[in-house]
This record gives sequence, C-alpha cells and structure tokens, in this order.
Amino acid sequence: MKVSELARHGSVTAETVRHYTREGLLAPTRHPDNGYQLFSTTDLERLHFIQRARKLGFSVAEIRDILAHADQGDSPCPLVRDLLINRLPQIRARIAELEALAHRMEQALESWQDMPDGTPDGHSLCRLIESFPEETPCNHAPCSHKR
Repeated sequence: MKVSELARHGSVTAETVRHYTREGLLAPTRHPDNGYQLFSTTDLERLHFIQRARKLGFSVAEIRDILAHADQGDSPCPLVRDLLINRLPQIRARIAELEALAHRMEQALESWQDMPDGTPDGHSLCRLIESFPEETPCNHAPCSHKR
C-alpha cells in the first residue's frame, strides 16, 4: 500500500501517516524502482494500534516506547499501566482546573450581564475584564488566611 492507501484504510490523512513514519512509529519499505514508501497490512494494524493509544492519551513518544518494547518481544503492558497510573492524577487535576475556569467564566458573565460596554480611554481597556477581581492564592486553593 502507498501512503494514500494506508491513510484511507486507516481513516487518517496522508500527512498523519507521514508524521508517524517520520516519528518512527511506522517503518515502510521502499519500492526498488520508484522509491515510494510501501506499507503492509502489519503497518495498517500498527496504525490502528497507534490510534487506540492516542485515544487513551498516550503521546507519540510514549507510543514509540510501547512499540519498542513490543518489537523487542517484551510485554509493554507494565509500561502502559505505569504511564496511565502516573497520567491519571494529572488529568484529574487538569479537569479540576478547567472546572474552576468554567466557574470563573460563569461568574464573570453573570456580573457583566447589566454592565454597559466601555470604550478604551487611556485608563481602561475593557471595563468588563478590569472589573473582575484579581485572583489571589486564596481564590483558587485552600488558604490558611481565611480561617
């Protein structure tokens, strides 16, 4: 299969196939006459594996490590578990940050609902944003100052 054929069968763009090839995730052979990259059904299976791993949040570098373990005949499963065990708390923290951001946005919209629009005058750029209180450390994390 050529790049475009693999892309079509894998439901990705040709550029995605080229990117994964440059990153060492796919290893096509070269056609001896024209130098085209040729991909096998094994490459298609590998592409599907890469897509599944990406959906689970693995980076290209992590997938490269996983594939390297598998290519050496070692089980990558312990590595996969460790990566997710380490990543999950980070993801949960990011979700909490995004929830806090959504709450701040809702607060801003509510407080701005009846405020008139302003025009920059050299002292003010946007009175909506300027009216929103600056965040102090106590606004977003448990704070001993409030006790």
